[in-house]
Amino acid sequence: MLLLRVLRRRQTCDQLSQKLDINMRSRLRRAFYWLVTLTALHTLAMVLFEGLGWEDSLWLTLTTMTTVGYGDFSAATPMGRAVTVVLLYVAGITLLAQLASDYIDYRLKRKESMIKGRWRWKMQGHVLIINSPNNNAAVYFERLVAQLRTTEQLGDVPVQILTDAFPDGLPESLREMGVVHHHGEPADPQALEAVTPAQARAIIVLARDEYSRVSDSITLDVLMLLQALCRDAQPYTVAECVHEGNRHRTELAGASTTLRPIRAYPEMLVRSLVAPGAEKILENLFTHHDDHAMRYPVQLEDVVWADVACRLMAEGMGTLMAYVAEDGTINCHPAHDHRFSAKALILMVREEFVPSMKEIERCVRQGEGAAS
Repeated sequence: MLLLRVLRRRQTCDQLSQKLDINMRSRLRRAFYWLVTLTALHTLAMVLFEGLGWEDSLWLTLTTMTTVGYGDFSAATPMGRAVTVVLLYVAGITLLAQLASDYIDYRLKRKESMIKGRWRWKMQGHVLIINSPNNNAAVYFERLVAQLRTTEQLGDVPVQILTDAFPDGLPESLREMGVVHHHGEPADPQALEAVTPAQARAIIVLARDEYSRVSDSITLDVLMLLQALCRDAQPYTVAECVHEGNRHRTELAGASTTLRPIRAYPEMLVRSLVAPGAEKILENLFTHHDDHAMRYPVQLEDVVWADVACRLMAEGMGTLMAYVAEDGTINCHPAHDHRFSAKALILMVREEFVPSMKEIERCVRQGEGAAS
């Protein structure tokens, strides 16, 4: 009775596995091995009962099993025909049809799993993006990936996204850009392990809500899980931080650098990967703290960029970044020997010392007088 219960339980488990397609690969492998066994047995039977050679016996077996039936060979003896009926007509042809059907189902389910983010890609040297913005995630990722593709260092690097924002799959526009995703919560240990963070080239941890401190808590959880998964081999990691007071904690948790979420400019994230540290300069430009940009209406005629820039820097006025031409066009950081006329200058100045309009004009005019 105990043996019968075990057999029934095993049969029930097998039936459930078949219905749910949990063990699809093993089913395909098992069916293939049975098919090879039937082929070998029938080939051997044709050699023994029909007196055919090995090549002709194998040919007869394959043409019969695939229902091609060229008719050049056939079983003539009673034993040969009986073996053909049992091994091929009853078992072989049915098994081959089942194998073909299961294989097609497996390929379709595999493709569906890839599209819907249930597939484990086992990638290496990729850019891993964890989490997604609450609003317009697809548009944001398109801009971010487009910027990655334009850089020389990351132009051909594969991109994988860990997010739960696309349960039905990534938009076609992102898939055409070579982006794949894994569907899961960012702080889920199993989901993080599935995207192989230790083998990534760089990791970007996004804030779900750029205005909520809760996003920082999720980011800290993700970073601690990354440390546990990657140990001492954690890739360069950029993490968005909503609250300024959490930056130090975020860096202690494993982030290589932190920056405030700015959804309109995903280029900042790309800059932080290509030129680490550049994100700090860009962040300064967005705030009035520390270094910031100032515009000074100064009239200049036929001057050299390097002369004006060096003159201003030597006097401690700031760093010349751009000039405004007579027609209003803004030219940023031209060549050192570029000659220009301007009606205004844009400088990056320090918070401790913001020069006045008179100081800038006096510095420029003194240089012009010395040059003449």
